[in-house]
Amino acid sequence: MQRKSGLLKALAVALSLALPTVLAVSAADARIGGGSSSGSRGTRTFSAPPPTTTAPGSASQFNRTMTQPGQPGMNTAAAPARGGLFGGRAGGLLGGLAAGFLGAGLFGMLFGGGLFSGLGGFASIIGLILQVLLVVVVVRFAMAWWQRRNQPAYATGPSDGQQSFRSGLGGLGGGFAGFGGGSNTPPLQIQPADYEAFERLLGDIQQAWSNEDVGSLRLLTTPEMASYFERDLEQNQARGVVNKVSAVKLLQGDLAEAWRENGADYATVAMRFALADKTIERSSGRVVEGSDQPQEVTEIWTFLRHPGADWQLSAIQQVS
Repeated sequence: MQRKSGLLKALAVALSLALPTVLAVSAADARIGGGSSSGSRGTRTFSAPPPTTTAPGSASQFNRTMTQPGQPGMNTAAAPARGGLFGGRAGGLLGGLAAGFLGAGLFGMLFGGGLFSGLGGFASIIGLILQVLLVVVVVRFAMAWWQRRNQPAYATGPSDGQQSFRSGLGGLGGGFAGFGGGSNTPPLQIQPADYEAFERLLGDIQQAWSNEDVGSLRLLTTPEMASYFERDLEQNQARGVVNKVSAVKLLQGDLAEAWRENGADYATVAMRFALADKTIERSSGRVVEGSDQPQEVTEIWTFLRHPGADWQLSAIQQVS
């Protein structure tokens, strides 16, 4: 009996030590995103964003993503396929024109006056050479324009390549994306208003999640992220619980990188924020996970903006 009593006491002590850890993990996994890494970062989905002052550790790989390795994200249009003589849709057109010019020149030279028919043949040769030179100049000019149009703009910023922002301050001077690869692509400007939008989205998305407002989540996030959140909310409903997040406050943030891709703007930022995270039972209102005590969380959020539209949440990554 004494031996059994001692064993029960030891188990009770072990359980009391392990229970807070279990509850902490459950509470952390209850907030929006489930404490996992979800979403897409376009063609950079499988490339880790640079570490920042706010998140010096490495970002976790995505547990949930609709992007396939080597393919752009589902929220962006696929890059035009390259093919033909000059590649791409514009290249194919230019290749056809070039072939037409060259074919016409050869036909005229060989059948119009003959290759060795005196001045007529000599003029045909000169005409063909001029046509070839003209085609080369036009094609090179057009292809340079096409490459500049589709060249991603890579992020730069202050001397450390990062841009910091804090709650209520927006951007402390705009980070920007410079001219990548010598192209003339306009730089991607990350202005104070953009940082304010990121901070606002942090709070609005958490509120929509707490209210189980699927309509708002679809407006504030990409279709991919909205599908994940809807699935998580359905799982909470099946468990008979609802997760409530409140007192969200951004404490610090850094711009990790910003770029343009397939006509869309991307910005990846590391954010350290405070929030109260609790899960309650629907029927009784009893708290089953978490509490009203604020906790600090650091995550890496990627935002996507299409031309003429507002920023949307495209991905959430945990920091290891």
